[in-house]
Amino acid sequence: MIRRLGTSIYRWLDGAPVADPLDRRNAPVMQLLLLFIGILLPLNWAYHLLVVRISHWPGRDALFAADMATSAIALGGVWLIRRGRFGLAIRLLLGALLLTAAMTATVIGFAMLMYDQSNVVLSLIIGGLIMGRRTLWTIFATQLAIFAVGMTVDAIHLVKMGKPALSAFGNGPSIVLTYLVITVVIDRCVSALRESLQESNARGQQLQREMAERERAQAKLLHAQKMEAVGRVASGVAHDFENIIGVILGFSARRERLADAGAPALLDALEGVELAARRASAISRKLLSFSRNDVPTPETFDAALTLHELTPMLRQLFGHGIRLRIEDAAARVLRVRMDRGQFELMVLNIAANARDAMRHGGVFAITMDSDANERFAVIQLIDNGSGMDDGVRARIFEPFYTTKAPGEGTGLGLSVVRDLVEEANGEIEANSTPGQGTTFVLRLPLVG
Repeated sequence: MIRRLGTSIYRWLDGAPVADPLDRRNAPVMQLLLLFIGILLPLNWAYHLLVVRISHWPGRDALFAADMATSAIALGGVWLIRRGRFGLAIRLLLGALLLTAAMTATVIGFAMLMYDQSNVVLSLIIGGLIMGRRTLWTIFATQLAIFAVGMTVDAIHLVKMGKPALSAFGNGPSIVLTYLVITVVIDRCVSALRESLQESNARGQQLQREMAERERAQAKLLHAQKMEAVGRVASGVAHDFENIIGVILGFSARRERLADAGAPALLDALEGVELAARRASAISRKLLSFSRNDVPTPETFDAALTLHELTPMLRQLFGHGIRLRIEDAAARVLRVRMDRGQFELMVLNIAANARDAMRHGGVFAITMDSDANERFAVIQLIDNGSGMDDGVRARIFEPFYTTKAPGEGTGLGLSVVRDLVEEANGEIEANSTPGQGTTFVLRLPLVG
């Protein structure tokens, strides 16, 4: 119960709409201090007037009025902070504390002012910690003037009593030196704290810039990987387009014989031309969609269906020497959440490495399933190429590591694949035996 009440009070204090970050951190403590001053001063006077029944002394009414004004300003300061006027609230409080000290020194002298030094010390601490060095030293100079006024008042009283006036100034040097030391200590502590805060803010801003630069670099890297994959597919695409154009030209060359054969033969020929054109359009549309430099947008999609739709590009990548085998996409639904373009890039990067490992032909197979707990989609990409030994396999996900000849690879493909899998909260592993091929296993979280 007490903890819950304390938590509620802190949330209320911390909810002040103060714009400056440093002032917002100080707002809860300053609200408590203002409430303490605003409530304690009236209670203190009530105790002394009603319980202790102190007798009347010169200047009591003036000091009572000053303390009540300070109490009202403190409570009004809480209201100002709740309205976002933090600086005004602190300036009014400092003015009230200094005014009370000045009135005390003027009315009853320096000796009585030193009887309770809480206002004097508190104004130095608040001024230095909250308002800064200039305010701190301004308050110190003002206090020196107040001390001088109070000592002068004490000297006048001593003269009236027939005592030497200079004795009123006897404690002046030690008091000034004491408060000078206090002011210097506060000044150095405040300077150190503000320098540390500035360094911390500078590091935070630098970290934000580095993170933004890293994100931009990663986006550029992903786009470069896409373009590299498109480049690898391009030779196959050119060959396929050559075949499609050959089909269209073949039908065009037979147009006269088809016209003599009648409308049915002509319609069949035009249907063949349409199918060839649709195939060319599908390939070009897929390449354009894949190569766009879009901002990554996570979405929920069926990984099995996406792999099926990726089949034409994979066929272009492998050419005629490598057979592609993919499980039927209708067999199961594997819903995952990530950027679809990044998912396709992962598959194409692994397939490109498999093609390089099967220079004399082979089989590239993709199997899809879910794990026993139905938590992950398990996608296996299998080739029967040259394989890898343990030393190579241990380093394949390192950036810029490659076993290819110069100019044949950057060594970034599998590193990018690993990063994309981990961003999707998935896992990737590679199993390989020299001369028997390689299997990459992707585990991506399933979405219900």
